[in-house]
Amino acid sequence: MTAPALDVLRALHAHTRAAGLPPPAALIGDWWDADAVIAPSIALRPGFAPPDDPDLFWFGYLGFPVHATESPLPTVVGGLTDEVVILRDGRWRHESVHGNACAPWIERALSEPADPVGHRWSASWVPPEPQSHLAAIDRCLEAIRAGEVYQACVCTRFTGTVDGDPLEFFASITRTTMPAKSAYLHGDWGTVASFSPETFLRRTGNIVSSSPIKGTVPADAAPESLSASAKDVAENVMIVDLVRNDLGRLAVTGTVRVADLLSVVPAPGVWHLVSRVEAIVDPAVGTNELLRAMFPPASVTGTPKIRAAELLADWEPSPRGVYCGAIGMAGPGHGLDLSVAIRTVTMTPDGMAGLGVGGGITIDSDPAREWQECLDKAASIVEATPSIP
Repeated sequence: MTAPALDVLRALHAHTRAAGLPPPAALIGDWWDADAVIAPSIALRPGFAPPDDPDLFWFGYLGFPVHATESPLPTVVGGLTDEVVILRDGRWRHESVHGNACAPWIERALSEPADPVGHRWSASWVPPEPQSHLAAIDRCLEAIRAGEVYQACVCTRFTGTVDGDPLEFFASITRTTMPAKSAYLHGDWGTVASFSPETFLRRTGNIVSSSPIKGTVPADAAPESLSASAKDVAENVMIVDLVRNDLGRLAVTGTVRVADLLSVVPAPGVWHLVSRVEAIVDPAVGTNELLRAMFPPASVTGTPKIRAAELLADWEPSPRGVYCGAIGMAGPGHGLDLSVAIRTVTMTPDGMAGLGVGGGITIDSDPAREWQECLDKAASIVEATPSIP
């Protein structure tokens, strides 16, 4: 029987902690054409963005770049490793760039996964004050009416504390909610536990794709109501056009296409409208050139992107930090797989936690409904309790 990814992560975490090694980093869900990719031990350090064409595997995050106020965690964190373990087609395999053999302690983690019993956690959350968020939405609507932007993603923030093992916090919520792209990154600088439903950028060879999410209703609503919502459909289409424009800066002429438009997809606590845009890029296009064209993600900024980002820095009282940036990995051959860092909890070494939430505002937005959407998006995390199989 194949060991579950979370139990393998626990075993790797236990060994590295006992041996004084850097901790593992994990991507669980739809990553790298697999069901999980784990770096058994990787030193993630502040300021280390992905190299343009790494010879090794890079894991890390890029924070949202448009707020001048300092964030509790570093703006960028990353690190390189020669080896990963990958769960694909129901089987674990070890992959080393240099062809090194799998170490015995990694083999043991794959065959003797750790028992979670005894590793508890607890969390407490304080919701944001609604009036300041509603005021930001009103300012956004004024900007839309004035023609400065057509759409913008206005965000706010839950604050709280997480006590206990951050890895068990991550594992428990991942197990119960099964997000599309969960991620765990940890170091002396703090912890990121992400439960994202959204793919920001995926590159395989010369094919690049992005799958923006725009449009949300709570999980107990009829999913077809999302497709029937003029506001949500218009919002999604506007962001699809922005992604097409961003990709078009680098794509081979005539290759940008909308491969999927307005699919209704479940996510923890909600239904989303999801589209997918694809393009072919020249082999000479590197990771950093691609990021310069695409980052920050369109779905969490607005259109036009530059003006929306400028306005958001004034409307939002606190920095987004990791939230709304990108999390994931890069590798040899221009390989790249990044999520949009939504549904993402940041934890400082002393346990102080943050959870950003927000939503896209259009001319048809109802501020009260937008506030409720923030609560719906946060619910699967802020209402979570420890769950041990």
